[in-house]
Amino acid sequence: MSKTNIVILGAGYGGVQAAKVLSKKYKKNNDVEITLIDRSPIHTLMTELHEVAGGRVEPDSVQVDLRKIFYKSKVNIITEEVSDVNINDKVLTTEFGKYNYDYLILGTGSEPAYFGVPGVKEHGFSLWALEDALKIRHHIENMFKLASKERNPKKRQAMLTFAVAGAGFTGIEMLGELIEWKKKLCREYNVDQNDVKLMVVEALGNILNILDDKMALKAEKYMIKHKVEILKNSAITEVTADEVRLKDGRTISTRTLIWTCGVQGNSFASKIDGLSVNNRGRVNTNEFMQAINHEDVYIVGDAAFLEEGKSKGLPQIVEAALQTAETAAHNIIADIEKTSKKAFKSNYHGFMVSIGSHYAVADVGGMKLSGFFATAMKHIVNLHYLFGIGGFYLIFRYLFHEFFDIKERRSMLGGHLSAKSPSFWLIPLRLYIGSMWFLEGLKKLIGEDTWTKASGLHKVFNGIGSDSWFLNGNVKMPFEWLYVSADGTASASVTAPAAFPSPMLNHMPGFFSAIMKVLIPNPEVAVWFQRIVVCTEMGIGLCLLAGLFTWLASAASAFLVVNFVLSAMAGFDILWYFFGAIALMAGAGRSFGLDYFVMPWLGKHLGNFWLGKQKPLYNNGTTASL
Repeated sequence: MSKTNIVILGAGYGGVQAAKVLSKKYKKNNDVEITLIDRSPIHTLMTELHEVAGGRVEPDSVQVDLRKIFYKSKVNIITEEVSDVNINDKVLTTEFGKYNYDYLILGTGSEPAYFGVPGVKEHGFSLWALEDALKIRHHIENMFKLASKERNPKKRQAMLTFAVAGAGFTGIEMLGELIEWKKKLCREYNVDQNDVKLMVVEALGNILNILDDKMALKAEKYMIKHKVEILKNSAITEVTADEVRLKDGRTISTRTLIWTCGVQGNSFASKIDGLSVNNRGRVNTNEFMQAINHEDVYIVGDAAFLEEGKSKGLPQIVEAALQTAETAAHNIIADIEKTSKKAFKSNYHGFMVSIGSHYAVADVGGMKLSGFFATAMKHIVNLHYLFGIGGFYLIFRYLFHEFFDIKERRSMLGGHLSAKSPSFWLIPLRLYIGSMWFLEGLKKLIGEDTWTKASGLHKVFNGIGSDSWFLNGNVKMPFEWLYVSADGTASASVTAPAAFPSPMLNHMPGFFSAIMKVLIPNPEVAVWFQRIVVCTEMGIGLCLLAGLFTWLASAASAFLVVNFVLSAMAGFDILWYFFGAIALMAGAGRSFGLDYFVMPWLGKHLGNFWLGKQKPLYNNGTTASL
């Protein structure tokens, strides 16, 4: 039986989602080959490009290596630029090879639409790729640098006027970043903030027209509060190197115009012979996301055009890309397995737009949010997507970039989570808590009464006493069911210990008691449980003393404290172990501890195991054909 080749062209939101669905379905089926082709080995988080352009985060925060996403999957990653797609012969051609397919998923995305406005492409900046974001970022920094030395007031004002064309999501989010970034740039280049002018130029009579009027008005008020000039009903007719000309005759003197007025289907798709394309360069599809008259070609994401209901076209948003990809993948599976296909049915959960790091407006699931809660919702949605494509690795990366390493307090929580201090201040605390845990475990091993009666080194050299937590029959835990026989009378083999002095709780909570009855049903198991506790305490102590696996040892320390408290075995004095352990989680083992050497080594080798070893993109110029 010949193999079924599924080729996905484009590693955007739609292409990656389709590859994930198909890979999961055919993980153990060697008769199906899945190939993902893109000219870049990186999946770019397009919805976060404004953060890079506005200087909030670094470029790697919006880049996800495709080999990390599809490591240990059956998706073959090909990093080449496709020069031709022949849908009649079912073959894709690159400079290095040809790739035959049985099913093709086209996810080539979209590109900026300039609507024939003269000079925009030559003198404006688009925001549709990481390269665009970096170009904007460097240009804005350079404008502040030049303005700080410019004595001509008109030239300086033009350098410090930043105009964004288009009041959709991308434009408003870009403005939000500039509102915050200008403070840092003014301080760094000694520029008066009052000299900086931020503008949004919109041809329509309202902003954020995909949101309802109430939410759009909130966004508008926020921007006006931060001195953004909003020009509505102001169509741009021409752009030059020094000014923007409007339809009503006005001109804006500026060296910076960021064009976000609209998008159209990627021109690559419109050049494929045999595909039906609409007037915005998007490929027309049927309800199964198949290209018209080509049932083996599926179109997903921004490249696809499908009318739902009364001329309701697919919006060019992430959710549409994900949902069209899932429909396409399902229908390819249905075709292979001879089951029924399903028609595309949109189910959008809402829309969100951030205006800087501290403010956002959102309409999600019927909830209308603004400010902190809308910003939090946007982060939650981002985390949900990243977990779906890359698991906890991408979750941690996102939290690191957005919260733990953020600069200038540009996060919804300010700079509280990114405040840093040298970890060597924690060394005395680490050594002290480590010593206390080790001695606590040693005391239980020797026997608490034996330990108390002995002095000096005799505490250790006298050996294990008859009251040791390790000896059979020495049940030290105050769990009443351990001291009662099956007939309800007191057990003759086990004597209940004396009550612990001044416990924080008078008795165990009901839920914890139920758990303990399952884990420790009788005295024999209790003794083994005690032995584990002793070994754990001594292990925690040794790890903290050596600075080895400090985070895990600290977490175990906090966990033990909680268990002792819930068991009604500890008083308030034990709480300092808990809070001390939390403090030690801040990298206490990386200063004069073994974690300094061990954690980088583990990070490298475990990373290679879980996420794949980093490899060169190309292997001696060899090529492959399917």
